[in-house]
Amino acid sequence: MSSSSPFSYTFNLSGVSSASTTITYTTPWMDSRIWSKLPQKLLDRVIAFLPPPAFFRARCVCKRFYALVFSNTFLQLYLQVSQPHHWFIFFNHNKNLKGSYIYSTTRNTSNTNTGSSTGTSNVQVQHCYEAYLFDPHDITWYRISFPLLPSSGFSPSSSSSGLICFVSDEAGPKTLLLYNPILGSVTQLPPTIRAILFPSIGLVITPSSIDLTIAGDDMISPYAVKTLTSKTFHMDVSGFYSIWGTTSSLPRLCSLESGKMVHAGGRFYCMNYSPFSVLSLDISSNSWCKIQAPMRRFLRSPNLVESRGKLLLIAAVEKSKLNIPKSLRVWILQACGTMWVETERMPQQLYVQFAEMENGKGFECAGHGEFIVIMIRGTEKGLLFDIGRKRWQWIPPCPYTAAGGGGGGCELHGFAYEPRLATPGERETYVE
Repeated sequence: MSSSSPFSYTFNLSGVSSASTTITYTTPWMDSRIWSKLPQKLLDRVIAFLPPPAFFRARCVCKRFYALVFSNTFLQLYLQVSQPHHWFIFFNHNKNLKGSYIYSTTRNTSNTNTGSSTGTSNVQVQHCYEAYLFDPHDITWYRISFPLLPSSGFSPSSSSSGLICFVSDEAGPKTLLLYNPILGSVTQLPPTIRAILFPSIGLVITPSSIDLTIAGDDMISPYAVKTLTSKTFHMDVSGFYSIWGTTSSLPRLCSLESGKMVHAGGRFYCMNYSPFSVLSLDISSNSWCKIQAPMRRFLRSPNLVESRGKLLLIAAVEKSKLNIPKSLRVWILQACGTMWVETERMPQQLYVQFAEMENGKGFECAGHGEFIVIMIRGTEKGLLFDIGRKRWQWIPPCPYTAAGGGGGGCELHGFAYEPRLATPGERETYVE
């Protein structure tokens, strides 16, 4: 199922910065006589370099600019010249909502009956699926909706190259959707052949291929023997594809509890629990191996993230019997694939604040480019770490979640996200 319907919703441009909500433009005004004489091809090239918020403001100028997202010629140019934007996308996990609405926002809309003598108002509850984009460069939030997703039954699980992968919540064979939030296009992949419980999903999209791995428990009932396997989906520009036909068994004594996979250097990685270790899948050979985690006996809330093509492990370290202060540390996996080297450690004064706020609830991490976000579970609070500048800072609260009715029962789950008008995978024909 794919959709090429027009961009039917508004990309919210009311970003909120932690420093100020007022933006002052100091660039001199370009003479309109210069712009009017530029060839259309050159003008399109300029527009293709615009960051997403500026591009959608430009679409309001004229019908031609508005229609650029439907032009194959422009999208091909965009894929060639557009610069990467290392953003993050967050979904609001509302614990107060039941059923399949765990990633939706509840809004109350009042309809006042003016014709009635009592002046009563009817309150209608509307479920609105939406996400929140975070630009770590400008420390700015944006809100975007998901009008083409099914009304219920799907949860976000992975992301790559501007696409978000949603997986069906119902028991049995899993259905996966690839969704472009910016363009508003959705593609349904063929369902898995076998039923999978509690799947962990990895997605990587390159200019020439799509690789997707889903790993989980094959047991069909709580009383069956636990068998962990992975299934792969592959498609490339040459027309070759493999639809969940390749299966690989995971190492013995594995426990996939995080539900997340990270891609780095041609491999998928996910955390293994009891005791902590890292599971690695070589995509080319479709084989799994286990990597020992650093300080595995003293880790708490370990998270794997990808940053600049490298695999990082982020965890709290707690040695209760040794005279070493508690801390939050970052390790990088070396090229040999088995050795970890500690690269960063949260300043102790900041960690004291973080630990007090976290209070044992745990945290989740996502990495993209030079940035790592650390979100405290059960809250909307998080930290941003700039690897290049070695700078830690608190992320300002998302201004849209409280207005959406989330309140204290919400928490944000984040993924690395690159806002793109088109991805290489979208330009190919998916298997229906």
